[in-house]
Amino acid sequence: MAKTPRDAELRRLIAAEAARLITEQALDVRPAVRKAAERLGARDQRSWPDLAEVESALAEYQRIFRADEQPARLRALREAAVEAMRFFERFEPRLVGAVLEGTADAHSSVCLHLHTDEPDAVLRLLQDRRIPYDEDSRRIRLDRTTSSDVSALRFDAGDARIDVTLLPYDLLRQAPLDRGGDRPMQRATLAVLDSLLDTAQG
Repeated sequence: MAKTPRDAELRRLIAAEAARLITEQALDVRPAVRKAAERLGARDQRSWPDLAEVESALAEYQRIFRADEQPARLRALREAAVEAMRFFERFEPRLVGAVLEGTADAHSSVCLHLHTDEPDAVLRLLQDRRIPYDEDSRRIRLDRTTSSDVSALRFDAGDARIDVTLLPYDLLRQAPLDRGGDRPMQRATLAVLDSLLDTAQG
């Protein structure tokens, strides 16, 4: 079925409302889109925006309504990510999520993927440094048909919340799929993050 201008406008409105909910209520993307669609009476999920559309709307929302505070917060979180990635260097850390994408705000965590076949080694590192943490699990999508439950850790580092997902070492070269679509998650090494900070400084 061909998309009409009305369909495109509805997707834009849902994406804009979802961006507001993500920023003001700290909702994740999928719950924000669902709530936005409900508010706009859009029951057909085929009319809902995809992840890229929401990310674009989120960047636009922050540009308009958070221009005085978001850039500084983003830089602070990226600097915290640098420190965390150095701390976890032997586990091949990769930065993911809003801090990498540039849409992080006051509610955002620094999200890292660590790669190891010995998850207990990460726990021991935190315990040895006497860093309190919360442990949980989360489901990641390896491809369109395969999911896996992995361990997740959260702890505070200064003003930043660090969210760590522990992945098998084999997944260093196979990024999980993103939260709202079927493309591999965007990830960055410490060198890439350093380059982003240098570019922003310039």
